[in-house]
Amino acid sequence: MIKRLGAEFIGTFWLVLGGCGSAILAAKFGGDGNPLGIGLLGVALAFGLTVLTGAYALGHISGGHFNPAVSFGLWAGGRFSAKDLLPYIVAQTLGAILAAWILFQIASGAAGFAIDNTAAGAFATNGFDAFSPGGYNMASAFLCEVVMTAMFLVIILGATHKNAPAGFAPIAIGLGLTLIHLISIPVTNTSVNPARSTGVALLVGGTPLSQLWLFWAAPIIGGVLGGVVYRWLGQQGPDISGSA
Repeated sequence: MIKRLGAEFIGTFWLVLGGCGSAILAAKFGGDGNPLGIGLLGVALAFGLTVLTGAYALGHISGGHFNPAVSFGLWAGGRFSAKDLLPYIVAQTLGAILAAWILFQIASGAAGFAIDNTAAGAFATNGFDAFSPGGYNMASAFLCEVVMTAMFLVIILGATHKNAPAGFAPIAIGLGLTLIHLISIPVTNTSVNPARSTGVALLVGGTPLSQLWLFWAAPIIGGVLGGVVYRWLGQQGPDISGSA
């Protein structure tokens, strides 16, 4: 268990360091319009790459959750034990907090760096209303996070099913997370991961921290929903492929 928790800590650390780091350090590098900045597409790809690489490196040790909502979803899908939920969530959250702290230390090395906790998406935080990048309200943010996380669990459970092509699950999962970010960055700055949201919100404080509840509640609800749906959908039924 200690090694499994270590893998979850490192994997979540990597996800936040790579994903949030790309948003904080590289998205607008050089200012608006600078061709060196990676923008929304680059940030979305960075989050997908962290999961893809982390799953290949660490998935065989812990299952490669790196996300409390994924742990809940795998439990709901019958793939994870309830007794391991709390330790996994603690390890994931601590990994995210450490990554956010390291990103702050790096970002602080630039002249004039300061976090504006009155701005949407400050230090890669998630939010709604005035703290949504696109100004989306709480209802839109909640629905978006629930649906995106539910579909993420469907992808994870499907890609790791015993009948799925072997060895390709991290690619499908990483590309799935990339797509989720492409859709939902304008709405909430994309969480689908309570640990990821917590790490940066603790450093920023203010409204992003007060809105953090939504980025725990909605992804966990979505994760459980996706797990339940796939548990029903993925049950072995009659062979309709014509290959029997």
